[in-house]
Amino acid sequence: MIRTVIVVLYYALGLVLVMPWLILWSQLTGSPDFMYVMTMKAVRSGLRIAGVRVRVEGLENIPPGVCIFAANHVSNMDPLAFVPAIPRRVSLLAKDEIFRIPILSKAMRLAKLIPVDRADKEAAASSVDIAVQYLKEGLSFAVYPEGTRSRDGRLLPFKKGTFVMAIEAGVPVVPVSIAGAQTLMRKGDWTVHPGEVIVRFGRAVDASAYSMDKRTELLARVEALVAAGLPEDQRPTAATKS
Repeated sequence: MIRTVIVVLYYALGLVLVMPWLILWSQLTGSPDFMYVMTMKAVRSGLRIAGVRVRVEGLENIPPGVCIFAANHVSNMDPLAFVPAIPRRVSLLAKDEIFRIPILSKAMRLAKLIPVDRADKEAAASSVDIAVQYLKEGLSFAVYPEGTRSRDGRLLPFKKGTFVMAIEAGVPVVPVSIAGAQTLMRKGDWTVHPGEVIVRFGRAVDASAYSMDKRTELLARVEALVAAGLPEDQRPTAATKS
């Protein structure tokens, strides 16, 4: 619990004392790149304070150009371990509630993160359209195709939105398997426990080889690759597949 409090204070102080200056710099230079790099460094430092180790595997599988990183989602720890492990700036589709946080909201919008209202299908579809536009402009994305966190750590069925994005933008999808995060911060638990998270990048799947009516095949291919990179206790069972 003490580690958790220290990490929360560390991130809160960074948000209040440092982020406004990074926002100002981004506005003056017209680029959020420096703000993004410094934020990722701060996130990694916070994990070290919390006693969380991140082991990254398969970086050689990441294509050189724009792509979508599709990962399983089991914990609020996932983005803290996963996003800084990606060796380039990425955008995210994030819950619209997060965009109500002062200062952080401004930073996220400058970095081209996209709010998603999952309760409004029309608004959610509009968010996907914006994501496709950003992909075509050269900005990669990190996404969670399950659409929500798994309570027991086992992979849930993927939803189609990610693969519609990939096919429309004609970019590769990199399957990412995140192992161990569910034991460090369970869904509904805000206490961070020390330990190791493995972020494993699998071989990319070229979405440009799929037409829109084949998006289910692309989904199944990526879902199988993500599952293959997970330990046995995180792979889907017959119950989670249904």
